Amino acid sequence: MEKSPPSNVKGVFRRLSLFRKSDGHLKRKPSKKLWKPFSSEEKEEKVTTETFEFKATEIPLKPCSVMQIQDYIQTDMLKEAYLNLLSLRLELKVERSTMGEGASQANLDKKEKDLSLLYDTLRDKMSVIVRNSNKELLVYVAHIILEEEKRQGEPGAMQGCRETWRAAVLNGVRDTLEKVPLDSREQNASWLAVHLELLGKAVVDDLERVKTDLQSLYPADFKVYETYVSCHHEAVGEHLKKLVEKVTELKDYYALLEFITHSYPSDLKDQQRALIKEEDLNKIKNAYCDCQKADFKLGLENFIVFEKEVWKKMKSSDRTDGFLTSKIDMGICQLISSYAGNLEKIDKNLGKSIIHSCLEELNPFYTRFEEEFSQHTVSLLTSDLLDCCLWIEYHITYINSFNSLKENVQCYKESCSAQVEKLEKEVDGLTQRLRQALMDHFKSEVKPYMDSLMTKKWLKTDEDFKEVSSRIENYSGLCKSMRAPSAQIFANDMHYYVAKEYVSQLMKKKYSCKKPKNEDAAIKMRQQWKELKKLFEEMGSSLNWLYPLGDYLSDIIGMETEKNIKDLLNPLVSNYPDISKKQLSAVLFFRDNGFSLEKHNVINHFTVLKRDAGNTNQEHAFFTNIE
Repeated sequence: MEKSPPSNVKGVFRRLSLFRKSDGHLKRKPSKKLWKPFSSEEKEEKVTTETFEFKATEIPLKPCSVMQIQDYIQTDMLKEAYLNLLSLRLELKVERSTMGEGASQANLDKKEKDLSLLYDTLRDKMSVIVRNSNKELLVYVAHIILEEEKRQGEPGAMQGCRETWRAAVLNGVRDTLEKVPLDSREQNASWLAVHLELLGKAVVDDLERVKTDLQSLYPADFKVYETYVSCHHEAVGEHLKKLVEKVTELKDYYALLEFITHSYPSDLKDQQRALIKEEDLNKIKNAYCDCQKADFKLGLENFIVFEKEVWKKMKSSDRTDGFLTSKIDMGICQLISSYAGNLEKIDKNLGKSIIHSCLEELNPFYTRFEEEFSQHTVSLLTSDLLDCCLWIEYHITYINSFNSLKENVQCYKESCSAQVEKLEKEVDGLTQRLRQALMDHFKSEVKPYMDSLMTKKWLKTDEDFKEVSSRIENYSGLCKSMRAPSAQIFANDMHYYVAKEYVSQLMKKKYSCKKPKNEDAAIKMRQQWKELKKLFEEMGSSLNWLYPLGDYLSDIIGMETEKNIKDLLNPLVSNYPDISKKQLSAVLFFRDNGFSLEKHNVINHFTVLKRDAGNTNQEHAFFTNIE
């Protein structure tokens, strides 16, 4: 005859009255589910009282063998397995309480070990069920977890059931994410963007499945949907960390950042935890910056390569609205704009950092471009392989392009003032050197002809002056394709140089006129100065203060008597106060190299005018730059 359980375990039987016993063992009724699914609308109090009010008679008075319980677990008969485990726990408890009545410590230790191993097996089975979302068995898992949570503190109770359940949920989510298709870079250039799009869809679909299929199988206090959201959040973060290791290209780093900040469903984001740790996100951002910097440097290098092909093939530059231009300025601006535009909606600070990096990277680019341009074009020019007009075109093209670049980056001045200001200085320096190269080339062309002016040959023929005029006209025509303000700066530089060189020839005392040749010289000088004025007005020079000088000098040279020259000195000294006594003497020498008292008086009168003028603050320097 079987003994009744001791009084200290009767309370346990009362809580388990829902189970049925037959012949000492639990019999399963396949036609009737003892544990029904939970409604998500049930109150927690209802779940923990009415649903789990079991009858003690359902627990077998004698548990099955260890092998039988093991078989129940392996064949998914969780109810039978669990009730027999409860019976085994009760039996062990009774035997421990009656130590000394035939029970040996060795048998008790063995039975306790068997019980522990069986619980480990049950725990593993429950984890597999949760991980695989086995809807038929999840309801049993939920009942077992709740029952074990009631029994915490009892000997042999399963510890950490809820934590084990969440770990199984997380592993199941990981399995789902691992199934998302992932092409290699070789299979698909957009491998990561495609994968992340599928990943986001997989997360949404899986959570929808949780809502419709799984949530009702658990009591409300399991917070199933919230748990799955949290696990998806964690698993996606882990998945992204693995993907980062495969990323090497800028577009893929961007795809990652865009997914993390925008594409990952906002309603699934855990307010208490970022999708990935801040330090990991910063690593991605830093890697993006490094990759972007390399990408930008490569882009700049490609611009140089492209332009080198233009020089080698001696192609003419493109024109926009009549102005010579290259693809450099627009290409660089588009690159910077694409970087900044992409990142603006992701991280404004990162976008600002990228703009900083791009603007700073432009500084060494200018130097590199200038070196390549000078090396290729000068070598071609000196070997007569490059047409002079094409060489001038190229300089004007890049003066225009880099000035346009300077204008276009002004939109970043508010956020990157230091970088933009440095860029402006670099561009101004580069365009000034390009203009100077043009000026040096112009000087080398006209200098031989300028040196022939104010000579006996010059007085007889206009051949040399026509050569000078022809080159001025040539440059003037080409410079119409130069944008402001460089066009006027260059026109002013040319005007100043030609005027200075023209007057300088008077100072060299190469030739002295004899009457009436001085009058012929004055007429020629006036005509030539008038022609120069017309050329430079058409070119856009703003140095209007130079125009009267030719008339002043022509008047002095053509004056019939030296006595009347004194009357011409006042406007000359007033408008060009930096003229010296030696320079006036040179002009008088060109008029007539003979000595006379009147010439001496002219010099004395000039000296008085200079003394009376004092240290006048002259607005323009001219004669001080003439030796």
